[in-house]
Amino acid sequence: MWKNKNIILIFIGEFIAGIGLWLGIIGNLEFMQKHVPSDFVKSLILFSGLLAGVIVSPIAGKWIDTYNKKHILLYAGIGRVGSVLFMLFALKYESIFLMICFMISIQMAAAFYFPTLQAIIPLAVTDEKQLMTVNGMHMNISALSRIAGTAFGGALLMITSLQTLYIGAMIAYILLFSLTFFIDIKEERRETKHNTKEKQRFTDIFPIIRQLPIVYVAVVLTIVPQLFIGGFNLMVINISELQHDPSIKGWLYTIEGIGFLFGAFFIKYATHEKTYIKWMYALTCFIAFAQLSLHFAHIKWVSLVSFGLFGISVGCFFPMIATIFQTNVPKRYHGRFFSFKNMFDRVTFQIVLLASGFLLDTIGLENMVVFFGSLSLLLMMYTMFRKKEEWKSEGT
Repeated sequence: MWKNKNIILIFIGEFIAGIGLWLGIIGNLEFMQKHVPSDFVKSLILFSGLLAGVIVSPIAGKWIDTYNKKHILLYAGIGRVGSVLFMLFALKYESIFLMICFMISIQMAAAFYFPTLQAIIPLAVTDEKQLMTVNGMHMNISALSRIAGTAFGGALLMITSLQTLYIGAMIAYILLFSLTFFIDIKEERRETKHNTKEKQRFTDIFPIIRQLPIVYVAVVLTIVPQLFIGGFNLMVINISELQHDPSIKGWLYTIEGIGFLFGAFFIKYATHEKTYIKWMYALTCFIAFAQLSLHFAHIKWVSLVSFGLFGISVGCFFPMIATIFQTNVPKRYHGRFFSFKNMFDRVTFQIVLLASGFLLDTIGLENMVVFFGSLSLLLMMYTMFRKKEEWKSEGT
């Protein structure tokens, strides 16, 4: 794997892009804190970017399956670099409108970039047995870039201006764009007739998902970790208030991050293709248990164990799910599938975020986690009963 130039470039690019992404996120939060007093307006600004990403995802999916994937990565890279210009002008003129333009453009570029990257990984891997390892390493590098990006961004804010933060993000995106030129992926030869391209419909992916039981189950079960992730920051704040300990926030983030790194490293040695379904359900149970155990979040060690268990579980869950999608969905549908998955995750995240805020205000943390944990178990039971006959027919 370490001799594969394309994989190394993807890993390096992911780390650099992650640092740029988190520099931008920290900059966005700082800018809004200074110029947007209303929390509701802040949420609308963040939502505008996510909505733009969802809207363009069907187009992105069709293009990824129709055109050269490397070229799409390059154009998405140009879009990322150009989007930072909006933010630099927003800083100069203290313009909320230009910041919204930045949010929309960066999320539109991401809607093309991330599904294309997921579609390229199986093409870059020479041995399909290495996919789990590559996906685990990819998740680890993404987590490390988040840690490095937030630490670097926080340090920059203390010693320099907000403008420098965005210039740093732009430099990271320029480096990513440059690295993309050296990726050399051999794709299947496509027919280029106009009428062939017109047949590429985004909705073609839905019958494919229904016809592949393991993919359908995996898509449904990804809702379970989203029930935790969507309200992650709000839960951390509430746990800190319950325990009357501001320092617990840092410990919860650290424990979860370390658990994630360990899980992504562990899963590549623990699973093989025939055990994916068993592992999916085991990990779903662990995530549900982590949610339910937060009913006792007022006890410090319980909250730390819960977040640690969640970190390990999702660190195992996400690389395995990515491998299932990459190996079971036909490659000619990868662009549309991963664009759909991107849309699905964004919409689910927003719904859970809004629901978490509402439930925390109305029934409190202890009851909310019991509700979400129970919902996770119900989703697991639904997929078990719904797809039982299909698994038998496939011999899984």
